Amino acid sequence: MGPVSLGFDTSAPGSSKRRREDTTVAKPHVVPQQQSANDPLLKVSKPKPARESFAFKLRPRDIKEHLDRFVIRQDEAKKVLSVALCDHFQHVRLTREGDTAPHYVKQNVLLLGPTGVGKTHLIRSAAELIGVPFVKADATKFSETGYVGGDVEELIRDLIRRANGELDRAAQGIVYLDEIDKIAGREAGTRDVSGRGVQTNLLKLMEDADVPVMSPNEVPPPGAPRPRENSINTRHILFIVSGAFAGMETVVRKRRGSAVDGISTSQLIAEATTQDFIEFGFEPEFIGRLPVRVSCKGLTADDLYHVMRDSESSLLRQYERAFRAYGIEVSFRADGLRQIAEQAAAENTGARGLMTVCERVLRDFKFELPSTRIRQLVVDADVVSHPGEALARLLRGRRRKPSKTRPAPAA
Repeated sequence: MGPVSLGFDTSAPGSSKRRREDTTVAKPHVVPQQQSANDPLLKVSKPKPARESFAFKLRPRDIKEHLDRFVIRQDEAKKVLSVALCDHFQHVRLTREGDTAPHYVKQNVLLLGPTGVGKTHLIRSAAELIGVPFVKADATKFSETGYVGGDVEELIRDLIRRANGELDRAAQGIVYLDEIDKIAGREAGTRDVSGRGVQTNLLKLMEDADVPVMSPNEVPPPGAPRPRENSINTRHILFIVSGAFAGMETVVRKRRGSAVDGISTSQLIAEATTQDFIEFGFEPEFIGRLPVRVSCKGLTADDLYHVMRDSESSLLRQYERAFRAYGIEVSFRADGLRQIAEQAAAENTGARGLMTVCERVLRDFKFELPSTRIRQLVVDADVVSHPGEALARLLRGRRRKPSKTRPAPAA
C-alpha cells in the first residue's frame, strides 16, 4: 500500500502540481520576531479559479496495518487512533464535497502511557501515511500569554510552514502536543502561567478558532508582501495530545478505594474517568474537548527485542549505517538482541533505553574499528555483556591502518 492516500487532486483547474513528499515531520519551533521575505507566511498565493478536491480513501484497518510496520504492540491504541483519524478526515472530505454536518463534534485524541512506548511514533507514522502537514511540540514550552514561553497560536503558524504556506492544506493538518499532563493546574486559587491559562487558550484552538496568519508582534521586512489571507480556521485541524500522567493512579485509587488492590499502575491509569482528569488538574472544558482516550502499555524486555528485530524503523538500521560509513559490516545475533533488550528494560525508559544500551556497548567499537582493517563485527550476547573484553580480543593481532596524519617537520 502506498504511503499517501489523502491530499489534493492536482487535476483541478488552476491547482499547482506538487509531490506528497513535501510534507515533513515538524519539530518544536519558536517563531523569531523578524522574518525574511522568503518565509512561507509572507508569500502571496495565486488565486485558484476552482477549489481543489480532497480525497481520503483509507479505512481504519489500512491505517492500523501501516502502524504495525513501525510500532510494536499497542494494538488497542492503534485501533482507537485509526478509527478517530478515519472519522475525522472522512468528515473533512464530506464537508468539502458539500455534505456538511453543522453539529459535528471533533474527535480530538488523548494518549496516555509511560515514556518510550511509541506514542509519538504512532502519530508521526499515521500523519506520514495520510499525507497531511504535521506539527509536534511539548506543551511545557507554552505560557498563558506568551510572555513567558511560547504562544499556543504558534502551533498553527508552524503548521502553515509545514504546508509551505498553503493555508488550505494547513487547515487539514494534525497538531500533536506531548507532555500535556505537565500543564495540569494542581493548586486551586493560584495563578499559573504554564497550566490552567494554557489550557484555556488551547481549548479555543481545539474547537473552532480563527488564528491570525501572522503574529501581531511580527514585523515583516520592508517591502515583503503581506499574506493574501489574514487568518486560518482550526475546525478541521485534528489535535492529539499525550502524556505519562504520573500520579493519575493515585487519583483513581482514591476514587475506587480497596477495589484496586492488586491492579497495576498502567491499568489504573487506563481506567481514568473524566472526573479523574478534572481532579488531576484539568479544566472540565479542556478535557471535554478530548473525547477519544486510550492508554498505551509499557514495554517488556520481549517487546523491546521485537522492536529491534521487527520494526521497519528499528534502531539497528542506524547502527548498521554508522559502521557502513567506514566500510564495516555489523550484524546482530538473536542472543545479542535479547541481552540488549534485557538491559534496556532495566532502564525503565521504554524503547528509548535501547539507544542508551547500544551506545554504552558499541561506543568503543565505533571509536576503534574505523582505524583498523577490521571489516566485520558480530554483536552477540558476549559482546553486549562484556564489550571491553570483546573489543580487546577483536583488536588483538590486528594491524592498524596507516595514519593519514603527516609527521611533524623536523626542528
